[in-house]
Amino acid sequence: MGEPLRLTGVGKGSIPQLSWRCAVLAALFQRVGVANLMSFAKILPLLLAAAPLALAQPALAQTPAGPAPGITTQLPRGAAPSHYAITVTPDAPNLKFGGKVTIDLTVTQPMPALVLNAADLAIGDVRLTPVKGKPIKGSARINADAQTVSFDFGRPVQPGSYKLDISYAGVINTQANGLFALDYTDNQGKAKRALFTQFEAPDARRFVPSFDEPSYKATFDLTAIVPAGELAVSNMPVRTTKDLGGGKTQVTFGTSPKMSSYLLFFGLGELERATKMAGATEVGVITGKGNTGKAQLALDASAAILPWYNDYFGVPFPLPKLDNVAGPGQSQFFSAMENWGAIFTFERALLVDPRFTSEGTKRTIYSIVAHEMAHQWFGDLVTMAWWDDLWLNEGFASWMATKVTDKLQPRWEMLLTRVGGRERAMALDALATTHPVVQKIQTVDQVNQAFDDITYEKGEAVITMLEGYAGEDVWRSGIRSYMKAHAYGNTVTDDLWKAVEGAGAAGLVSIAHDFTTKPGIPLVKVDSAQCRGGNTVLQLSQGEFSRDQKGKAPLSWNVPVKAQTIGGQEQRLILKGQGQMTLPGCGAYVINAGQTGYYRSLYPQENVRALAKGFTRLASIDQTGLLADNFQLGLGGYQPMGLALDLIDAVPATASPAVLAEVPDYLTSAYTMLESDKAAQAKVAAYASGKLTPVLASIGYDAKAGEGPQVPVLRSALVSALGSMGDAAVVGEARRRFAALGDNPAALDGPLRNVWLRIIAENADAASWDRLRAMANGAKTDLEKSTLFALLGAAKDEALANKALDLALTDEPGKTTSAAIISQVGGEHPMLAVDYVLAHRQQYEAMIDVSARSQAIARLGGRSADPAMVTKLDAYATQYLTSESRKVVDRSISAIKTRIETRARLKPELVAWFGRK
Repeated sequence: MGEPLRLTGVGKGSIPQLSWRCAVLAALFQRVGVANLMSFAKILPLLLAAAPLALAQPALAQTPAGPAPGITTQLPRGAAPSHYAITVTPDAPNLKFGGKVTIDLTVTQPMPALVLNAADLAIGDVRLTPVKGKPIKGSARINADAQTVSFDFGRPVQPGSYKLDISYAGVINTQANGLFALDYTDNQGKAKRALFTQFEAPDARRFVPSFDEPSYKATFDLTAIVPAGELAVSNMPVRTTKDLGGGKTQVTFGTSPKMSSYLLFFGLGELERATKMAGATEVGVITGKGNTGKAQLALDASAAILPWYNDYFGVPFPLPKLDNVAGPGQSQFFSAMENWGAIFTFERALLVDPRFTSEGTKRTIYSIVAHEMAHQWFGDLVTMAWWDDLWLNEGFASWMATKVTDKLQPRWEMLLTRVGGRERAMALDALATTHPVVQKIQTVDQVNQAFDDITYEKGEAVITMLEGYAGEDVWRSGIRSYMKAHAYGNTVTDDLWKAVEGAGAAGLVSIAHDFTTKPGIPLVKVDSAQCRGGNTVLQLSQGEFSRDQKGKAPLSWNVPVKAQTIGGQEQRLILKGQGQMTLPGCGAYVINAGQTGYYRSLYPQENVRALAKGFTRLASIDQTGLLADNFQLGLGGYQPMGLALDLIDAVPATASPAVLAEVPDYLTSAYTMLESDKAAQAKVAAYASGKLTPVLASIGYDAKAGEGPQVPVLRSALVSALGSMGDAAVVGEARRRFAALGDNPAALDGPLRNVWLRIIAENADAASWDRLRAMANGAKTDLEKSTLFALLGAAKDEALANKALDLALTDEPGKTTSAAIISQVGGEHPMLAVDYVLAHRQQYEAMIDVSARSQAIARLGGRSADPAMVTKLDAYATQYLTSESRKVVDRSISAIKTRIETRARLKPELVAWFGRK
């Protein structure tokens, strides 16, 4: 079917009737083509006669549709907006605001009342004005639990076009929900307050009564009455400003494109902006005054990435500007938000301070910029119809960020990071409490809990696999078709699969369905391998990898397998059940070549040993993937853990720095698994020192001119791991540098500053803890201040951890830093942290985003290996949460139970292996 006829910008009153008829005819001539003109002429009189009737209807392009049939909505169907005109007057000192909105809406069936979303709003006057008619005054009824407001006008609202005028008032929050305030200290040491908005997923309703669901797309006009001299920012550039006198300015922004309500943005404060051009688009960074220089990396990244995305998507960025707005403070649950044309990012994920920003953080900043910019197309221009398909936004943006960063910064070897992303997804996906990529969402709590590693990381991993199946060119062609077909609209996952298969990826839809609608992880097993005539013949079978339900009947998938012998030619197979592959060459082989597949690879033990011997001949991506796969197979009991440890042991000191940087984490994991046995931990620490110290000695504690791009990341990984395991040399070096601060305040400056300080914090005594606290209070910037305060929660000493918890409940750290202190305590002392927040639950919940409160305690306790934590979390969820909102708690409980079982099972094997070294 072709695209439906659209007459953009044509409607009653916009042009004379004759011109309107001409526009209709011109569009129809274009659609039918010259060859059909004779047939068209026969119906021309009927079309002209119908034109007056058409004039009585809204323009086709302006008719709001709302959710399509079959798409979830929590609002009554039958009314939808096309435009919002909002005026907001913030009162930042008193944390409140006033607002007025006029909503152009269309009613398609009789409605007993108009129901919109609203939360924490007080409604004033309400009027409904038909296009041809007089205003009708209405009354409002709030349903706080449903987060809705019903407007009653004394009789049913009949089909037609209306303007709905509402005056209202709201609160300015101190956490990142709706319109919120962030307090900070500027570069002159003065206390300041800036305002920003955070609306994803269901929080635009805290800013304006609205149809706050992704399918209700509309255009937005935003006007703000603000203090003179402060910078106001929104999705579009400022259209007009007007001095109102009395120190107030009225700022009106340009009309936005048609978009979902959660993408609207407003920011205000003593801010400044730096810009550069990227083709026809002005890209900018907005920070507190004096800090735009620290956002240069983000600005340069934006200017480089935008043209690449314009080409890749085949649809140029449609707004005149794209800002990245930096806010002080932090959230415990997100770093940045993709508001169209006005990305919001917390400073810690955007600004670079040469005194302490690490190389890894710089790369993270680049990737976050790339992720949020990818959303400008995948999420903003084309938006999922409902939150079931949230992964369409997040998984794709994660995948795209890795791709563009690898293309523009090839020395960073970003594709290697996809293995780590896959592992984070599989950590959830291997438990019975997992969920499919495409998940059924019904409630607000479910929306908020959907932002997890399945949505992001499994989403990226599945897309990586599907692009590998389709081929890079076919995949991109399908994406371009998808963008053009659905621009300014809403989609479901199948729309993407059909576009890519239509571009030439035959069979992709069935593979994609399996990996997005089924939970869990395929397990591809090599049942036998034989060398025949210079080829390796593999017999494969499929199962399911699980950490906590190995006895259940496995699911089945269409698994695209790519395999090769070391140095041999890659071969492909779609495996479902059982299959055979013939690989050129004999010797060690890999059945997830390039690590693009989302599955575990279980080999005969002799092949794992052969891979260890031939480790240096493998590509870096396969080295990284094999380390991860075999370690997890050992954790899961599918093979001896010694095989994975042998593979780690085989990584030579001459390996790629990017691969060497993975080794410390595995040793730290083994060390942590033995936390109840200090003697056993000492053996792991001794092995780690023996293996890692020579590497660290070769690269040194400090950067050297001309060192490779991955060496700084390796250095950070080595120092962090050895420090956490109490390596005497590294801890001693940290203390030496810390002591030197007395004579030289810059003694710790550099990319490892926060690494050294964390080692001090973990091993702190009362004196060093107090000194860290004094440093936090004397920090020159809020970014440094929040980092130092959070480190106070990392102390291994329980008395100091308790001191940190008490500090978190004071105003000293700042409203958005206190929760970070508690989170750090939870890393080392989960039971201590959970007991504390349960005893101060209301105070704790005030420290975190409203949308994340049902998850917070589960995350604090989820790192435990104490059976008592299972009981505690379950009792908390039973008392305070619903069956839907407790899902994150249930995941944490599953993880704890699995951790307890795994540690008990593996302890003898770990002790024996490290005892031999």
